[in-house]
Amino acid sequence: MSLRIEASTALCQLQDAGRFGVRHLGVTQGGALDWVSARWANWLLDNPAQAPVVEITLGGFAVVAEADCRLALAGADLDARIDGEPLKPWCSFTLRKGQSLQFKQPLQGARAYLAAPGGFVAPQVLGSCATVVREGLGGPDGAGRALGKGDELRFDGHGQGRVDVPQALRPRLEGEACLDLVMGAQLGEFSGQSLFEVFNSAWTLDSRGDRMGIRLTGPVLRYQGQPMISEGIPLGAVQVPPDGQPIVLLNDRQTIGGYPRLGALTPLALARLAQCLPGDKVRFRAVVQELAWAEMQDWLKRFAD
Repeated sequence: MSLRIEASTALCQLQDAGRFGVRHLGVTQGGALDWVSARWANWLLDNPAQAPVVEITLGGFAVVAEADCRLALAGADLDARIDGEPLKPWCSFTLRKGQSLQFKQPLQGARAYLAAPGGFVAPQVLGSCATVVREGLGGPDGAGRALGKGDELRFDGHGQGRVDVPQALRPRLEGEACLDLVMGAQLGEFSGQSLFEVFNSAWTLDSRGDRMGIRLTGPVLRYQGQPMISEGIPLGAVQVPPDGQPIVLLNDRQTIGGYPRLGALTPLALARLAQCLPGDKVRFRAVVQELAWAEMQDWLKRFAD
């Protein structure tokens, strides 16, 4: 079975759980930015957690069903409609042959995830189909291309799955986001005033952001340590360039860097950040690694059934 793409943008891509074990080669991981929503979309159809999904950023995406099929949608509310009728996220649904599914614009959140039974079929490159345009990896052709008009999204499964994600388990996408930051790296090399500002100020998402990183604007942070030699960068690293404005590094980040870091966001905090729009406010909350690990394990228990 397949879906035919009628409209798309460069921000609509095939993603899965990411590409691992290759950073020593200078290859980044890619994968769904809001991995929580992507996992819920797959959960609705009884798919493996790493099954390929379509990451739809900000809307502008439309598909037509080539045959009756069961799909699932999670994440942002991008004003999705089936032949003009509204479709809210966090549910599975049937798209009949010839029906059109359209995503118009953000009503809440930034990224929606569309799943199909068994996951969408795409070439595996270094163990993943995750699209990384900069490196020319993954996507529908294996060469890092975003989804485009006329592409066919194929899938082989026929499962029915679940009806919806229980309301109590759906991530909250509204309001000011509180992002857990695991302290580390060069945190102690910033001025005392800067450390106060980091955790007691609201930070605004800059419009200069992509899958590589998101810039935040707010108080100027001052690093007082020695110049650094480039070192490996983990997912969620919060680095501070000379202008004193933090950058949160995401899935398509470079593998090494030489800017000082405050620490790294937890995986759950990264998923929440992925749903923020330019101009939204966020705050940092300091956590230790042990607490972040325990919260992550507790969250994963939701998929035990």
